[in-house]
Amino acid sequence: MEQSNKSILLVDGMALLFRAFYATAVSNYFMINSKGIPTNGIHGFVKHLFTAIEHFNPSHVVCCWDMGSKTFRTEEFSEYKANRAEAPIELVPQFDLVKDVVDSFDIPNIGLKGYEADDCIGTLAREYSVDHKVIILTGDQDIFQLINQNVSVAIVRKGFGNYDLYNPERLLEEKGITPAQMIDLKALMGDPSDNYPGVKGIGEKTAIKLLLEFGTIEGILDNLSKLTKSQQKKIEDSLEMLHLSHRLARIHCEVPIECSLDQAEYKVNKERALSTFRELEFKGLDRLLG
Repeated sequence: MEQSNKSILLVDGMALLFRAFYATAVSNYFMINSKGIPTNGIHGFVKHLFTAIEHFNPSHVVCCWDMGSKTFRTEEFSEYKANRAEAPIELVPQFDLVKDVVDSFDIPNIGLKGYEADDCIGTLAREYSVDHKVIILTGDQDIFQLINQNVSVAIVRKGFGNYDLYNPERLLEEKGITPAQMIDLKALMGDPSDNYPGVKGIGEKTAIKLLLEFGTIEGILDNLSKLTKSQQKKIEDSLEMLHLSHRLARIHCEVPIECSLDQAEYKVNKERALSTFRELEFKGLDRLLG
């Protein structure tokens, strides 16, 4: 089948919003407008969004969002992400407003209660990448598990327009493992930011070594006798948590959401976008619209 010339940019909205908010919040610069609404996170988000669109030149753009903190993962493990602090008061009003802003650019907002943005991104990436190239814009390496020959991940670095682009070859070269093994890696070493422990006492280095030798968690469990006594004990003591961590780490790619390519086609209405900038009292973003 001939490769399509379409390319879809899937944006992890919350990752960009949080990054933009905290970049200026450290100096208490919240950009409170004349209506008393803080807009620093949205301003930075918009800058990130249009900078990425200019850089990657996609034909289609979709923005995915978390829809509250309760998901199927918190139902399975109540401690999941329980270490996260409440959102700062200046960020709270920006959660809904940023979606209105994205909507004014005619870019679809996709999210579903009970699932994380990652799950929506995974579902759409799987669907679109059958025939098209997909780039996922995020700050989160958890998404590496979605990489394939048609799906690459752009990790946003400090500043604007700085991206680390990962495809299967880059991931293998840098981490030594495949996208599918990223799930096993997280299950073994746990994830402090998501607040699940994996196997206590096994870090990234040991986890990668075991995966290189035995391929998967199943492979490791089938060959427990070949591990050191210390490794055996650690895994046997954490067996239940290992399986739970594996379920928590896997991005769910069958979320019941829909977003046709027609809906996602990137064709921003410049006048409508400029009107949004005026309403929010944004300065210096007009040039990003080209």
